Amino acid sequence: MKTRKVPMRRCIGCMESKPKKELIRIVADKENEGDIILDFTGKAQGRGAYLCQSKECFNTARKRKAISRNLEVQVSEERLDELAREFDKYE
Repeated sequence: MKTRKVPMRRCIGCMESKPKKELIRIVADKENEGDIILDFTGKAQGRGAYLCQSKECFNTARKRKAISRNLEVQVSEERLDELAREFDKYE
């Protein structure tokens, strides 16, 4: 019996590789003019970046502007504040 390969992704906050299921995906939704959403299913369409489920990783990625850089869209400070509040509810 074959063991399945676990998909790994790198957190844009701490830069650690972890199993995809342990991370939260942030997506630049191309259909909604590049709106940024948290994708808990991991199936939303658009360019995605992954973050650990910790507030520290989100804050680190935000400080380093890693979210905008990885999604290749300009993310406003207001939208980042909204994402931080959504992230708090999830954590």
